[in-house]
Amino acid sequence: MTAAPPTTGVVDTDVHCAPATIAALTPYLEPYWRTYIQDGGVSLSTTQGGAYPPQAPTSATPAARAAGAVPATTVDELRTGLLDPAGLSTAVLNCTTSFHCNRNPYYEAALTRAVNDWLVTEWLDRDDRLRASMVVPTLDTEAAVAEIERIGGHPGFVQVLLPVRADVPWGNKRHHPMLQAAAAHDLVVGLHAWGRIGNAATPTGITHTYLEDYLGNSQLIVQAQVTSLVTEGVFTRVPQLRVVLAECGFSWLPTLLWRFDKDWKGVWREVPWLDGRPSEVVRRHIRLTTSPAHLPRDAAQVRQVLDLLDAAAMLLHASDHPHDHGTGGDRLLAALTGPERERVQSRNAIDWYRLG
Repeated sequence: MTAAPPTTGVVDTDVHCAPATIAALTPYLEPYWRTYIQDGGVSLSTTQGGAYPPQAPTSATPAARAAGAVPATTVDELRTGLLDPAGLSTAVLNCTTSFHCNRNPYYEAALTRAVNDWLVTEWLDRDDRLRASMVVPTLDTEAAVAEIERIGGHPGFVQVLLPVRADVPWGNKRHHPMLQAAAAHDLVVGLHAWGRIGNAATPTGITHTYLEDYLGNSQLIVQAQVTSLVTEGVFTRVPQLRVVLAECGFSWLPTLLWRFDKDWKGVWREVPWLDGRPSEVVRRHIRLTTSPAHLPRDAAQVRQVLDLLDAAAMLLHASDHPHDHGTGGDRLLAALTGPERERVQSRNAIDWYRLG
């Protein structure tokens, strides 16, 4: 497939898809791993490791549930459930199936290869409106670099997708070769909610309820990842790197950056490679998706939040299909001016992902 550039219409930067079962991926696995799966009774989690309980209201909108599988398992389901009704010019597919897989680094590498080949054959080759995030192993940096080198040049891939909940912060030096490889292929690095289910979602330990876990992924962990990427010198070492924070909210960013700048002025000697305000680094290198939109109900207050954030420059439209995050997205769109809405719903993504 030759990826066609979008012309007009909305660009959706976070659309979920998933194989229905492990059987959908076996044609893309080597014989050894097919036997490994069969003999070991290995399967894919129907809840994505507990991230999306099937009956939880947040896991799918009523319309998505009525349309079929959630998330979509085929292109036809996605056309009926989102692409055609929403009139999208482009949708960026995010498959998080591999996020929670076991700790065998060789199996993880095989599974991510299979997911990427499945995305090409079953999705990108079947609809020119689709782009995709490739997935890479999180346990083996060399294998992650090798996977980017193997398939990162495919015109349908625009992003390397990483779980926001990882073993080691993504700014850590061990990950720099992988981030460099992504940037060398002009791929965005996307940090998406959820990931290693065995890891604590808070600084004080394991969560005990789904509510704690849900908030931890979308509010706490992502802030730690932002501070890691900035303070550990990623953007100094890889100045062309572009990052997207997906399904992690955005209203927390202004307060984080205010405190980040304040504390940097006092302890900058700890990070001598950071030669400017952290807020400036973030605005140059990071964007955030619009869903979920945690916003007040008062329209004037919503506008204040968007002005503090510089929303027209920092946000990329995302439905997070099929997930349901309430009416915050509607309040966001209502608060934007016409030109701002065009940037958030289309132009920002076209520029950030080099779609045009």
